[in-house]
Amino acid sequence: MSEARDRMAALTARQPGGGLRRSLTLRDLIVYGLLFIAPMAPVGIYGALDARSHGVVPLVYAVATVAMSFTAYSYARMIHAVPQAGSVYAYARAGLGNGPGFIAGWMMMLDYLLIPAVAYLFCGIAMAQLVPSVDQWVWTALAVVITTALNLSGVRRAAIVGMLVLAMEIAVLLVFVVAAVVVLVQDGPQRGWLSPLTGDRAFSMTAVLSAVSVAVLSFLGFDAIANFVEEAVSGKGEGASLVSRALVWCLLLTGVLFIAQTYLAALLSADSSRELAADPALQDSAFYDAVSAGIGGWLETTVAVSKAIGAAFAALAGQAAASRLLYAMGRDGRLPRVLGQVSAHTRVPGRAVLVSAVLTLCAAVWAARAADGLDRLTSIVDIGALTAFGLLHLSVVGYYGLRRGADAGGHRVGVLRDWVVPLVGVGIIVAVIVTANREAHWVGLVWLAVGLVALFVLHRRDAARL
Repeated sequence: MSEARDRMAALTARQPGGGLRRSLTLRDLIVYGLLFIAPMAPVGIYGALDARSHGVVPLVYAVATVAMSFTAYSYARMIHAVPQAGSVYAYARAGLGNGPGFIAGWMMMLDYLLIPAVAYLFCGIAMAQLVPSVDQWVWTALAVVITTALNLSGVRRAAIVGMLVLAMEIAVLLVFVVAAVVVLVQDGPQRGWLSPLTGDRAFSMTAVLSAVSVAVLSFLGFDAIANFVEEAVSGKGEGASLVSRALVWCLLLTGVLFIAQTYLAALLSADSSRELAADPALQDSAFYDAVSAGIGGWLETTVAVSKAIGAAFAALAGQAAASRLLYAMGRDGRLPRVLGQVSAHTRVPGRAVLVSAVLTLCAAVWAARAADGLDRLTSIVDIGALTAFGLLHLSVVGYYGLRRGADAGGHRVGVLRDWVVPLVGVGIIVAVIVTANREAHWVGLVWLAVGLVALFVLHRRDAARL
């Protein structure tokens, strides 16, 4: 652990402008995590999950929260061991070696660059429905410009604006909860009170686990907090403890929010899970249909506007996280070193932010103009993150279970904490990857192959310098 801190200090000392500025509090970190995830993330996939799980979406999210807790555990362990920007890239380098570290960062780039593109696209789609006279790609591009400007202005300012947007999203969610409770008390539920936990048809654990493999993707983004460890304030001069706490809080808060809103939506839904399964066309709008029929069209519109604004600022958090990954890899010479430079004025990696913005803009505008752009983009967006999560868990085994031998950070290696828990996490991630569609598998393999070629070139370059 001390080796990682010494190395980070040496790297920071060499950075123009003195490295990243420590200004993010626990609240700021939680805001970034919740923004990236989005408090109402289940809205878009509620219908698909309801059909797949036989009507037990809240139970699905409860199980998914437990499944993701293994990932949160591994993040917490490695953040303390390697308190550096770059997240899994830095952890895999410490626990598995430089090669796996580069591949972890390379695969995570696929996630961090495409998730903001999907969020920008959702914003464009929602705004085009509200203002149909303007093409959705225009709204998409405008959202990229606004959020990029905020990220370039400084991490603290972006966090403040993000907090205001998050407060708006939470307020809309609370309005939905209160209105739903009032309607349910007055008129009663469309389904049985316990049906969201027991099912509205034959209960199937296989169906639940199948839906969990999709639901865990709603949580992607809470891990982005780890990229801000060098910008988190701490009385001890490093933000590892603060970031670990923020990760846990984000996971727990989103788990509670997801369970609560999907429970109420299930009770309001006039369409059964069997009907949704028989007619997939109903699935995309199932949540909105339940809100409109049960409460009123005014709330449906309010939720849609909130989703449009929230999506843009989810992309803001994603873009910030992606730029920190590019910054860390550039600082280490794994990507062009120009990406590892920090602005002396704002203390943010401005060039990494701009590169992230341009790549994300290209992907988002392409998807906005293509007939099936959204489906193709969302089908591949998760493979990078899931592969990196698998390497994260293996990093715990490598760093604590193998590299440290009989002594890990002053404590003896524990079979449960250093082997069993991370390996269970690996098993969960593998199960989720297997259930992904074939196109996502091929894109992931192609991206991995390109990464392996880049790693070979870097290895040859490093060898030539010796």
